[in-house]
Amino acid sequence: MLNVLLLIACAVAIYFSCEWFVNAVEWLGERLNVGKMAVGTILAAFGTALPESVVTLVAVTTGDTEEAKNIGVGAAMGGPLALATVAYGVSGVVLLVHRRKRRAAVMVGGSGAVEADPPEGSAQALGTARDMARLAKDQKWFLPIFIVKVGLGLVAFAFKPVLGLLFFAAYAVYFWREIRAGHDEDDELELEPLKFQPKAASPATWAVIAQTLATLAVIFFASRLFVNQLEIIGPMIGLSASVTALLLSPIATELPETMNAIIWIRQGKTKLALANISGAMMIQATVPSGLGLLFTAWKFDSALLWSGLVTMVAIVYLLATMRAHKLTPLRLGVAAGFYLVFALGLIPILT
Repeated sequence: MLNVLLLIACAVAIYFSCEWFVNAVEWLGERLNVGKMAVGTILAAFGTALPESVVTLVAVTTGDTEEAKNIGVGAAMGGPLALATVAYGVSGVVLLVHRRKRRAAVMVGGSGAVEADPPEGSAQALGTARDMARLAKDQKWFLPIFIVKVGLGLVAFAFKPVLGLLFFAAYAVYFWREIRAGHDEDDELELEPLKFQPKAASPATWAVIAQTLATLAVIFFASRLFVNQLEIIGPMIGLSASVTALLLSPIATELPETMNAIIWIRQGKTKLALANISGAMMIQATVPSGLGLLFTAWKFDSALLWSGLVTMVAIVYLLATMRAHKLTPLRLGVAAGFYLVFALGLIPILT
């Protein structure tokens, strides 16, 4: 019971910390004069993906055994899978529910303003064609990098560790592209007062930085404690350690990104929500992979290979619907189904 209560408490702490974090990171983007998409793909994604990258770094550099180091390899594969399926899927469902509630509330109020909203089943409900093109570009960056990442897990050769540096270089290029991207005409964020200085129209820079770092610290420790409780509860309810590590831990470690997306969708900032997920996917595809290649043998077993295949199929599905301008909240929600496919495929692999 104590473990369950701690699990719930951590989830609540992560949610409210993320609410304060997105508030701070929006102001940070304004201070750094970066575009709205870069706030999601770079600033928010870097902050929420940092804990997982640190976990991978610690696992691959300080692990005493090969099994301990492989924890980092599993994290490098599980993160992108959870983001491409669960995080995107939850975002689609939340967006669908949020829009229906808003439409119902407006109709009860007798206002015709709801007619200005695009239909919830249309692609416009997720943003403009330009927004989808930018998100599709992120997926086109991610997919070839991820294919190379999986392919390297199937072969062995002497200079393979050196290729880890190329993954860092790939993220550096992506980072530079996002920071240098121009501002859209509608790129101005509607900033809410900073939580640390709620009465200030323009908060001090030190307060913005302090709130960003403080919320990141809470997210990091609450996420670690959440994962620890999950690893304890899993065997208690009859799940093996391998099932817990492959199925539940990735969802737990990517909880901050999912929470950020939920908060931004509730605030009507869908573009930021989706950009945060796609940006976190780019970090997860490069930084942990580079660390794994440098410090481990980077060899995949059947379970890791299966996770890689499901991730690639999910990305191809998302990319195809984005490029055809047919990605709707409902179709985005379908992405979560790929995680169920992954879970079902694990049964014969683990047995």
